[in-house]
Amino acid sequence: MTNLVRSPAWLALTAHYEEIRDTHMRDMFREDVTRFDKFSCRMNDLLLDYSKNRINEKTMALLMDLARHAGIESWRDHMLAGDVVNCTEHRSVLHTALRNRSDNPVFVKGENVMLKVNAVLAQMRGFTDKVRNGEWRGYNGESIKNIINIGIGGSDLGPQLVCEAMKPYARRGMRALFVSNADPTHLVETLKLVEPENTLFIISSKTFTTQETMLNAHSARKWFVDRVGDDKAVAKHFVAVSTNVTAAKKFGIDPNNVFEFWDWVGGRYSLWSAIGLPIALFLGMEHFEEMLQGAYEMDRHFAETPLEKNMPVLLALLGIWYNNFFEWQSHAIMPYSQYLQRLPAFLQQLDMESNGKTIDRTGHRVDYLTGPIIWGEAGTNGQHAFFQLLHQGTKPVPADFLIPALNNNPLGLHQRVLVSNCLAQTKALMLGKRYVEAVEELQKQGLSKEDINEVVQHKVFEGNKPTNTIIFERLCPKTLGSILAMYEHKVFVQGIIWNINSFDQWGVEYGKVLAGQIQKDMEQPGNVSHHDSSTNGLINYRKRIYFEEVEKNKIV
Repeated sequence: MTNLVRSPAWLALTAHYEEIRDTHMRDMFREDVTRFDKFSCRMNDLLLDYSKNRINEKTMALLMDLARHAGIESWRDHMLAGDVVNCTEHRSVLHTALRNRSDNPVFVKGENVMLKVNAVLAQMRGFTDKVRNGEWRGYNGESIKNIINIGIGGSDLGPQLVCEAMKPYARRGMRALFVSNADPTHLVETLKLVEPENTLFIISSKTFTTQETMLNAHSARKWFVDRVGDDKAVAKHFVAVSTNVTAAKKFGIDPNNVFEFWDWVGGRYSLWSAIGLPIALFLGMEHFEEMLQGAYEMDRHFAETPLEKNMPVLLALLGIWYNNFFEWQSHAIMPYSQYLQRLPAFLQQLDMESNGKTIDRTGHRVDYLTGPIIWGEAGTNGQHAFFQLLHQGTKPVPADFLIPALNNNPLGLHQRVLVSNCLAQTKALMLGKRYVEAVEELQKQGLSKEDINEVVQHKVFEGNKPTNTIIFERLCPKTLGSILAMYEHKVFVQGIIWNINSFDQWGVEYGKVLAGQIQKDMEQPGNVSHHDSSTNGLINYRKRIYFEEVEKNKIV
């Protein structure tokens, strides 16, 4: 067994689980009318209600013991100070420096990185101001109306989420579009929406070699040049977020329009960097900086608030409780805001790419569950899709519900209905419906005893399904920044407790290597036989179809 599962803190939680596992939350609420006050906390306008969890005060005390056994406070301080916490790549992890709104320096290997961070922010401000005020124009003098971000993973999901979520703050007449998939359909259908004269492309790739990104970038460049007939016009319509200035210049991008970020910025933590350029262009730099401010304030909350009232720590520990002691292996994200419809996808990458690991920081295989499966959908759509499983299925799924108290688009009763549905779902998941309650309900409907006996079991809800509710005044850049930073820190805390490195992604890299080998096989005529039989068969089947099409239609 690993040190974690042998630790006194872990063993105490294991014993406590046996004590509490069959206790129903409805009984907890009945016996303690102060649960909400005990198990909720605030940070600015964010209110976290975690009272609808299968916990009591002893549970939380034992979870805090686990956090302190893992050295959460020490690891947190090391990360924020710029110390090396990415052990497999020997890097600092300083996405927090990107949103450092204080005058305090942050050092990496003796260098105050805030000088570079602030220089790039100034470069972004100068560029976005020129584009938005019409000083920067396309090759024929037309102003920019469309921004197409070409990236993948963190270079796509974060900016896309924010641009979707912050549409009320966007510039009228400007559109932000995103291309990530190697499937040509994604690029082709996006390009149908724009004209080259008023479109600005942002190529986001740290090395300027990411396969999917550069494939789309070169195809977009060809589309552009074919329509305008001038290679030199590329410099007016393409910019890059990259460390590889040489490759960007070769592509046709002016070196002055290459925006830098650094190896201590992980892709899934990078929207706060120049990767956020499409956000700044779409919303304006002032709104981008408001988002940085919200994230910075969550960073300070994480750094300075006692663990017992620390939102990221609380969310992390509750996740540990269900993942490792109840052994529930998924977690749902339910934003009751259409603007946050991309939040589940963003958190999938943040959480699953960070903590989907089987090897700990010492190089040994873990003997406990690590990162959960993250999924979800915007409410109320999810209610009509998968909530049946949440309420009456055999797989318990803890869930986070997020809801703004006020809507950016006030319209009649809409927001009241939305909030009512959100709160009703968490209440129903907690309470359930007992057999006698189902019988009484059916009797009031006038059903006969025979009809009641036939249907009553289908009306019973077990309840006791845990949820967190995160409610805030209104979805704005500052609040969104706080929410995203909160989840980043939650993932970090869980990784520390599981003793894994949350900041590498070797599983992703391995797939890329194999894809490169198979791509070479695809380009050559004749069957292949050096893979496993399944891969050989699939490659050969596809090649046969492809080369028959080439011969028939002369495609390339």
